[in-house]
Amino acid sequence: MNLGNDERLKKVSDTGRRSRAMDDRSVTESRVLSDDDRVQMFRDAFYQSALPDLPEIPGYHVCWLTTTNPRDPIQGRFRLGYEPVKPEEVPGWEYASLKTGEYAGLIGVNEMIAAKLPDRLYYRLMREAHHDAPLREEERITSDMDSMSERARGSKSRMFEDDGMSSLREAPPEPEFG
Repeated sequence: MNLGNDERLKKVSDTGRRSRAMDDRSVTESRVLSDDDRVQMFRDAFYQSALPDLPEIPGYHVCWLTTTNPRDPIQGRFRLGYEPVKPEEVPGWEYASLKTGEYAGLIGVNEMIAAKLPDRLYYRLMREAHHDAPLREEERITSDMDSMSERARGSKSRMFEDDGMSSLREAPPEPEFG
């Protein structure tokens, strides 16, 4: 028997022999990724949010703290005033409480622990880290520039201060941390 001539085995794409998968929208849709799609995939790969958003607790700033960073140990954060968030403080979060380990009973995901810091302290810490400390560094830089400028004048050299450096002498606006 010659199977090559058998009508039942014909591979023709008529409507009667058409695969249902070919009519499926996902198969017929264009699957080409645009450059914008690829850039978004790149962003998502590095900035993916694996942690759920914590609910607001009035009077507190809430955040996730790592328990595994030796340069920023969680005990140091606790000394600064951070407190772990307990499931009873945020109804519906019982599912996210850790079952075992040193932090059992607290809200956590993998090595991350939910924490809260009183707003008054949060604002002071943010101001120090993101306003006052950089301002002191700017003052140190402008003081060094003034010293170099004085030395340059005394040695008949010239020193030019560009826009970026002169803008360090301008008072920055008051910070807002919200």
